[in-house]
Order: sequence, then structure tokens, then C-alpha cells
Amino acid sequence: MSSSRKRVLSAIQPTGNLHFGRYFGAIQNWVRLQEDHECMYGVVDYHAMTMPFDPKKLREQTWNLVFNLIAAGIKPENLFIQSLIPEHTELCWILNCFTSFGQLTRMTQFKDKSRQSQEVAEDDFISAGLLDYPVLQAADILIYHADYVPIGKDQEQHLELTRNIAQRFNAQVGKEYFVLPKPLWAEVTKVMSTADPTRKMSASLGEKHHIDLFADEARIRKQIASAVTDTGPVQEGEQSPGVVNLFALLRAAGQQEAHNALMEDYRKGTLRYVTLKETVADALVAISKPARERREVLLADKKAVKEQIKASSARIREQARQTIKEVKELCGLMNV
Repeated sequence: MSSSRKRVLSAIQPTGNLHFGRYFGAIQNWVRLQEDHECMYGVVDYHAMTMPFDPKKLREQTWNLVFNLIAAGIKPENLFIQSLIPEHTELCWILNCFTSFGQLTRMTQFKDKSRQSQEVAEDDFISAGLLDYPVLQAADILIYHADYVPIGKDQEQHLELTRNIAQRFNAQVGKEYFVLPKPLWAEVTKVMSTADPTRKMSASLGEKHHIDLFADEARIRKQIASAVTDTGPVQEGEQSPGVVNLFALLRAAGQQEAHNALMEDYRKGTLRYVTLKETVADALVAISKPARERREVLLADKKAVKEQIKASSARIREQARQTIKEVKELCGLMNV
């Protein structure tokens, strides 16, 4: 990694499949950023504990996501597993003392996920971790002095909280220690379910509501062929949500020329939906097939890949250790 390049930090929870919604929404951009930035990408398994989870499956889900990310194009040297770097949680505790309780209770995602947590758990239990995870998220970013964080509009509030925490810390210790991370806005495609284009593509909604990046070709084609296009009356000149989603998938897959040609057919009133679906399916298969082949190679030698990720996590941890040492010094805490 070159120190002259700006540092980018982003992370993903090991929950659900790596479907095209997650791929087009984040991972595809992560792959591109590696070319011009110093990138650090975390599989944040501590965060996966904030909602009801199965302890017997968490480690398996974490490794599964690691293999999927590498197969999708993430360089293994840029990857780390959060729970292999305990300094994240140590910094989280310190930053808790620079965070307003009121700010946490006003977080939009806390309100939304609180309702989801109750629905899944079927009781009134909401973990304190769900309230506090934005501080751990701030620690994930600040511990590496990240310059940029790739985000969508729904994450803007969390990054602003991270900046507020960093500013309060800097002011209280009397030093501009933490970098104030900036948002790295990218064109993020909001991929909807092909079964219900009024809802975001999500593994939690069931198999028909997401298309796995590593699904076999026949399954991808079947799901696109059955995609909903007519969802009721729309105003003249407007596309139905299902058609909008199919065009969005085509554009996200980098097929701009095909997108433009089919859009022209739509304007002329000559577009056949079967042609649109076949073109979208071709585009998704072209992405899925090489990723699936790379994943098979990786799975053939799981031990070597795991050792590689443990090594990259250990190397990245050295930076986290240095930050903790400096933070504790600034706060008047003891260092070992």
C-alpha cells in the first residue's frame, strides 16, 4: 500500500447472501476504489451481534463472506475481520465517553432496527449494542485515520456522528488528533426485488426477493425471466417500478449501450419485455460466472485463504494498536 494515497475505510456485516443488491450497492465500488486509494475493508462480525443472531453460524457466515468478497474482486491484503482486532472495541468504549446519549437515541437506523429486532425476536428485547453500534462504527473508521468513507444517503447521519465524536475528542484533548473523515459519494444503484419492485432487494425477505451473485446461470435467468414488470397503472410516459428496476440493473452492470438502445425502444413503444429481461440476464451472468469460478478455486484451498486473511488482519491490527496507544496517552490512561 502506498502512503501517498488517500485512505478509504468501509465495512460489511456477515449477514445474508452477497446478492446483486449488495454487489451493485457497495462491493463493485470497493473493487474500483482499490486502484487509486489505500483501501481497508472490514467484515464486521461484532456489528452482526446487535440484531438477533445464531452464535453457531456467525463464524461460518463471516468466513463465507470473506471468500465471496475475494471472489468478487476485493484484494485479500485489503481485508480484515473485525473480531481479530479487539482494539476496535477498546476505542469504542473510549469514544462512548465523547458521545451524547441523545445523539444515539435520535439515530434513524436505531429506531428502524429496534422495530425489526422486536419483530425477529418476538419479544421486547432490544440490545444495548443496537443503540451503541454507531459508536463502534465510528471507532472502525477513526482507528485507521480514514480520509474517506464510501456511503449512500442512508448512512450520512452515521458519518456525521463520527465526525462529531472526532471533533469533541480533539477539542477535549487539545490536539487535532483524529482525521475528520469525508463522505465518498458514489453513484449507488438502489436495486429492488424483482419479485416486488416496491421493496429493496434483501435476503431477509426470502429467496425470490434477491439474486445471489454466485447463483448458477439457470437460476439467474429464471429469476429475471419471472421479474415483475406490470405493477398496476402508472402515469402516461412513466415506467412501472419493475421496468425501472430492470433498466437500473442493466446500467449498474455496465451495459450502458444496451441500456440506451432498449430505452429508445421503450420511448418508441416497441420494447418487448422479454428482450429486456434476456439482456439483463446476460449482463448479470457475465458478472456472476467469473466470480463463481474464482470462488470455486478459493474454496478448494480454504486453509490457505484463511491464513492469508488472518495475516492481513494482523498487519492491519498494528495500525489499530498504534492508535490505541496514542489515544490512551492523550486521555491520561495507562498503557501496557
